[in-house]
Amino acid sequence: MGMISGAFTAIVSGVTFCFCSASASLCSAWCGNDKPSTSPPSAKSGRMRSVVLLGFSIIVALIFQYGLGPNVSQFQWSYFINAWTQSCDNNNPELVKVCSGNAGVYRASSSAFLFFVIFGLAALCKPTANRDAWPAKYALYCLLCAGTCFIPNAPLFVPIYLWIARVGSIFFVLLQQIILVDVAFNWNEAWIEKADKAEIDEGTGKGKKWLGAILLSCFVLFAGSLTAIIILFVYFGGCPTNDAFISITLVGSIIATIIQLTISETGSLLTSASMTAYVTYLCGAAVSKNSNAVCNPKLGETSVGNIVVGLLLVFISLMWTGFSYTNDKRLGGGSTTAAPAPEVSVEDAEGGKAVGGVVVNNEGADTNEKDDTESSDITSPTSFNNSWKLNVAMALVCCWFAMTLTGWGSIDKRGDISNPDAGDVSMWMLIVSQWIASLLYIWTLVAPKLFPDRDFS
Repeated sequence: MGMISGAFTAIVSGVTFCFCSASASLCSAWCGNDKPSTSPPSAKSGRMRSVVLLGFSIIVALIFQYGLGPNVSQFQWSYFINAWTQSCDNNNPELVKVCSGNAGVYRASSSAFLFFVIFGLAALCKPTANRDAWPAKYALYCLLCAGTCFIPNAPLFVPIYLWIARVGSIFFVLLQQIILVDVAFNWNEAWIEKADKAEIDEGTGKGKKWLGAILLSCFVLFAGSLTAIIILFVYFGGCPTNDAFISITLVGSIIATIIQLTISETGSLLTSASMTAYVTYLCGAAVSKNSNAVCNPKLGETSVGNIVVGLLLVFISLMWTGFSYTNDKRLGGGSTTAAPAPEVSVEDAEGGKAVGGVVVNNEGADTNEKDDTESSDITSPTSFNNSWKLNVAMALVCCWFAMTLTGWGSIDKRGDISNPDAGDVSMWMLIVSQWIASLLYIWTLVAPKLFPDRDFS
């Protein structure tokens, strides 16, 4: 019996040690200490830890909005109560709670916004600054959040930061649509290039697999979009507003596809399929934010399950927005620059096969692999040229999530804790962004025809 007890104790101790070590390693990596002190963090560390800070700020905003803000009146300190309820002039106690909750979101968001603006300027002066001293940066953000709790709402948060966030969110919405249209075009071009490369490198007919993948993707995207539109009509139809949004989405997608097939020389079927899927998603997101419970079956009872699911979905969507729209390629970045390898002929290497100036043999492979490993540890300063753009994008995302959680600053006609991103203003902003994306895509199709002398490549 004693041996079994001792073995069990040893197993528990070992598992506990492994868990604590893994947790410490993970926290250390998040804080910027994932490498020895003699080796600097990688170029990607700034982006990843910026997204982690964004996620933390979203969590703080939700805690302030649904935890601290609505219950601020329970504190015994009158200054603290007045600071959070200032500019909430409505006599309705429930709306005052919503207003103070919004003020909590502004505090968390403005702290993150100021953080990214400051370090964006620092990265502009020193491109590698965005990767350094992350423990101190996390501490600085916590201090900023704590400090804003004692600052009155007016005028710093309402109306100054409220309007900064609104303007920043509009810029972010426009940036979203431009990026998505560009991604839709680049996807088709990338697979066409792969098909051409396969024809050259692998032989005639080998590129058909990529062309087949394009056709299959088109079918999946169009079929999925049509299915989604039918579902939207079934579950969200019956109200004039929702019916109009869904109908415009269907008709607009058909018109854009017809223009692409008949008039445009620059578009492609995959691009049209991608845009159809995107505008259908925006339509679904818009009608799901309708504050009218009759038109929105998503607005159910405020149960614990609905609250957890609602907050989790909002957190994941906002985090994905922050992660995907700060990609180096979307910010106009490039990869680390490297010196071109010297060209080697067949005569210079026995048994080697020269392909594009690179010799392939056993010794050459080992040498090249070693060189690649060594060069990968050396980061060129050009890898950090877009560090300031990263911070600008993150600052705009901070504005966006503040407006998403507060219904663009409104305190009525919006969702509850189980649907924190619902609201009429959010609904209209999403549907307007859909119209912008559709018009922008149609413009890219017809512009080369209308202005043949201009270069739209």
